[in-house]
Amino acid sequence: MSKARLTPEQLRAVLKQRILILDGAMGTMIQAHQLQEADYRGSEFANWPCDVKGNNDLLVLSQPDIIRAIHHQYLLAGADIVETNSFNATTIAMADYQMEALSARINREAARLARQACDEITQQTPERPRYVAGVLGPTNRTASISPDVNDPGYRNVTFDELVTAYKESTHALIEGGADIIMLETIFDTLNAKAAAFAVLEVFDELGYELPVMISGTITDASGRTLSGQTTEAFYHSLAHVKPVCFGLNCALGPDLLRPYVEALSTVSEAFVSVHPNAGLPNEFGEYDLGAEEMAAEIADWARQGFVNIVGGCCGTTPEHIRTIAEAVAGVSPRQPKPVSHQFNLAGLEAFSPEW
Repeated sequence: MSKARLTPEQLRAVLKQRILILDGAMGTMIQAHQLQEADYRGSEFANWPCDVKGNNDLLVLSQPDIIRAIHHQYLLAGADIVETNSFNATTIAMADYQMEALSARINREAARLARQACDEITQQTPERPRYVAGVLGPTNRTASISPDVNDPGYRNVTFDELVTAYKESTHALIEGGADIIMLETIFDTLNAKAAAFAVLEVFDELGYELPVMISGTITDASGRTLSGQTTEAFYHSLAHVKPVCFGLNCALGPDLLRPYVEALSTVSEAFVSVHPNAGLPNEFGEYDLGAEEMAAEIADWARQGFVNIVGGCCGTTPEHIRTIAEAVAGVSPRQPKPVSHQFNLAGLEAFSPEW
């Protein structure tokens, strides 16, 4: 790859200068195309032995023009960072479609399409480079929780299996041109630890590091991840990875997410990212929060000094991203908490003992 690699130090320098804009929902934009089974299959997968409708990541192979165009729309709306369409592209999640063998190819192509879109826009405004975040999703399995209520000790995935899957995806994302590796929508901290372990192993193998972003999900008003941790405990559990940015996304709208954004901002020695849903889903599974209302909430976070990267998750569109970008333009970014070297522990709760 001829393009110079983005280093963690370079991204930190940019984040000290201004609030960066992340893109919005890929799934929402795909749904607007009302694609059918034949569209998902394309010509290459016309005779695939099982249904593939709903496998949005496959579209980087079967409908690449659609995915590239969505990236382009978000970039034109003001995004500085676009996420690869690889949320479910691990071998573990692809097993649902009997497509485990396609995982690396999908990740590589997802990064390549995002790279093309970013480079095109960057050429127009070279003073403002756009970045590709290679997304590693949570998978559809959890290493901490049994899927069988009658057998609490049962697990349908192991730590080592997760590491193997995440390593393959990470290598492919980097080969495709990702600038950043993003662990996103984390609901199980053990899955996230496996992903982080895999990413750091890949960096050791390659002999260089890319910036890492980690973004967890508070699943409901309890203020905890699905595996039970508070925001602060989740942060302390993964701070050793030394991500450039630590954040929250999905599950909640900006109004309900606010206290957890503030809590994360208080403890994080990394920069902070947030990309919430456009409110909570209605009875039809759709998201009703408009761009103006969402941007107003996020702009207040910015003025309070909570955030460094903002964008949107489920239900958000280029209009949401455009309005958010306008709302935070010129607002000073949050400055990370100074490194304290304090001894911190975390189970379900955070614990910082006084010595």
